[in-house]
Amino acid sequence: MTARTLMIQGTTSDAGKSLLVTALCRWLVRQGVHVAPFKPQNMALNSAVTADGGEIGRAQAVQAHACRLEIHTDMNPVLLKPNTDTSSQVIIQGGAIGNMNAHNYHDYKQVARAAVLESYQRLAARFDAIIVEGAGSPAKINLRTNDIANMGFAEAVDCPVIIVADIDRGGVFAHIVGTLALLSDSERARVKGFIINRFRGDIALLRSGLDWLEQHAGKPVFGVLPYLHGLHLEAEDALPRDHDPAWQAQDECIRIIAPAIHGSREISASLHVIVPVLPRISNHTDFDPLRLHPQVDLRFIGPGESIPSADLIILPGSKSVRADLTWLREQDWEAAIQRHLRYGGKLIGICGGFQMLGNLVHDPYGLEGDPGSAKGLGLLDLETTLEQGKQLRNVQGRLAIGDTFVSGYEIHAGVTQGAALAHPAIHLDTGSTDGALSDDNQILGTYLHGLFERDDACGGLIGWAGLRTPQPVDYHGLREAAVDRLADAVAQHLDTTRLRSLLDLNAVPA
Repeated sequence: MTARTLMIQGTTSDAGKSLLVTALCRWLVRQGVHVAPFKPQNMALNSAVTADGGEIGRAQAVQAHACRLEIHTDMNPVLLKPNTDTSSQVIIQGGAIGNMNAHNYHDYKQVARAAVLESYQRLAARFDAIIVEGAGSPAKINLRTNDIANMGFAEAVDCPVIIVADIDRGGVFAHIVGTLALLSDSERARVKGFIINRFRGDIALLRSGLDWLEQHAGKPVFGVLPYLHGLHLEAEDALPRDHDPAWQAQDECIRIIAPAIHGSREISASLHVIVPVLPRISNHTDFDPLRLHPQVDLRFIGPGESIPSADLIILPGSKSVRADLTWLREQDWEAAIQRHLRYGGKLIGICGGFQMLGNLVHDPYGLEGDPGSAKGLGLLDLETTLEQGKQLRNVQGRLAIGDTFVSGYEIHAGVTQGAALAHPAIHLDTGSTDGALSDDNQILGTYLHGLFERDDACGGLIGWAGLRTPQPVDYHGLREAAVDRLADAVAQHLDTTRLRSLLDLNAVPA
């Protein structure tokens, strides 16, 4: 059982762990291996609703897709969703058990560890191989006690580890050697080799460094993955920044590549969309279909920046709605939103953003901070009360705008009531409704994440926002192409013979 488990750990956050697990999962699926992803502990505000009615990290949902599986709570048994700088909502095997600060969670880890091992054992009994993703770095010596995210898990299930490092950020050899130096002897022995991620340039110029690393560490380099320009994969948590030149270059590649995949010509952007970045923004992957759309210019606006003129502003989800409302006002964004509406612009609020559009947000139990209430933006006649039970469900229905089919998922603790709900945004297949559409047709609020993922819904919404002839873009097809591209990179650039040996797969035809 453990012989067919491989764990990917990284020298840093964002070294490429999620990407590599996704790539390995699809590479194994192509060879007929029944494989599942697993992440013992994840800290992220991007999440997904599982088939069994729970909540896990978004990255594990993408990895399950790479395995061609339905997502399940066992794939990510511990999810931490930060709601302040010092506390997080703790989700165990898909269900929220409450908020904890760092010290309380550290004491709780023994309970969390039991849930992690239970979920792992269930998966290991069902699948031929498990590809495990670590969290952050295993070299965090202050977090070694009761670790369940990295080497603590690897030692508990006795699995081999590969360490991935990102060469694009610089200092790759120092990252690897430093990580090894901070591991215990038993942990260091568990590391079977390294993978270098996001390399651009002439591989021959890197060869001497790879030779030195192998000699110094006494462990092989399994390969060097190239920088894949224009690759889109849903982010685990980190938010892209428009002022980051690397991100701007990637977005430009996407605008060129996406139409080519669909056999259509490039179309210049003509709809301008703004997403204000809140401190506790959640599920920003909602906006990936718009980023990939060749007719949409989407910009994330961060602290200290003014909201420019646009056709559409979207208020995103938030893990701390009242605190983020206060912060939004401090940025003078409320006035900018009011000005945007006076000039005829359209406004969408999703989940926490929807709650902000109302008159009041109540948190009587202190689920997202101190108990209390906050004044909303007053743009829709409704108010929200945060309840202890969390709504988690996958839904589908039809948009009130254009009567187009839409599907997505709900993750929220808020119960919203008010006169504005008499004009719903979505009519669900269950016979109930979701959200609200303002009488003047300028403002739409909804609890539905994944609002733009379906071609027809996306086209209907951006048409409502002002785009005259929206071009269809197959978002799911683009995601599938990206996952296959990752698997191709594994097959081409990594030592697959060694990988198969680590997973005891030599009996399986390549």
